[in-house]
Amino acid sequence: MRLDGRRKSQNVEERRRSAAPAAVGGGIGVLVLAVIVMLLGGNPANLLQQLQAPPQAAAPGGVAADQPLSAKEQAAREFSKKILASTEDVWTEVFAKSGQRYQPTTMVLFSGTTSSGCGHASSASGPFYCPADGKVYLDTSFFEQMAEQLGAPGDFAQAYVIAHEVGHHIQNLTGRTDWMDQQRQQLSETEYNRLSVRLELQADYYAGVWAHYEDKMFGSLEPGDIREGLNAANAIGDDRLQKQARGYVVPDSFTHGTSDQRLRWFYKGYKTGDLSQSDTFEMPYERL
Repeated sequence: MRLDGRRKSQNVEERRRSAAPAAVGGGIGVLVLAVIVMLLGGNPANLLQQLQAPPQAAAPGGVAADQPLSAKEQAAREFSKKILASTEDVWTEVFAKSGQRYQPTTMVLFSGTTSSGCGHASSASGPFYCPADGKVYLDTSFFEQMAEQLGAPGDFAQAYVIAHEVGHHIQNLTGRTDWMDQQRQQLSETEYNRLSVRLELQADYYAGVWAHYEDKMFGSLEPGDIREGLNAANAIGDDRLQKQARGYVVPDSFTHGTSDQRLRWFYKGYKTGDLSQSDTFEMPYERL
């Protein structure tokens, strides 16, 4: 991506390493995080080690002192700030077209562990959006994991990850997240998993819409960028991750969609840039 001279978002919280891992009550949080780690191709044992790690010496505000970032880490953070700024520019324009005002999310850049409105956050659990506080959480070391473990390198692959999480912010702004919470109380686990797939594929579509307008507004995409995004979407499909982690797949447990579905919805958003085609909740599940 061509990002020279582009502005960096000011809606960023810089965190290094939290003073101590937050407690996860009852053990169920640990199990949930361990499953997420496994689906991402990671080792759940690493997560448990992090949760049991001794407290870090902390400066005021819960940020560890004397832990400078490496040049690579700093570059990844600067890149992430530019991509977040891009999402702000794109979604401000897209919302304005329908007479609405876009409210940007805040990105929390952390290392190792931190706390969020949704509970404990760890680098092992991967990037996520927390609707409780309206923030995107990212440990940029995930970019290395994408390249080395998931086979999805490239700056645009990294941008896709951020744009996908901002897609969840769009869903929060439009009321879809609250609707999902209501459905959770009424549906079986399998039925809710299917809704979760629809939610994630819509976020992929929104990431594609962002890419469409990013290139239209700034001409920043280079040959191979969209292929990097498609490769990233393909790499984190439920079927592929489960196959890597378990050796087999369990479709009823899918929560994000297959590799084919994810790359298809991302590409559809990129090609059309049309929000009217983003409703993954209306069509039959088998057609997703």
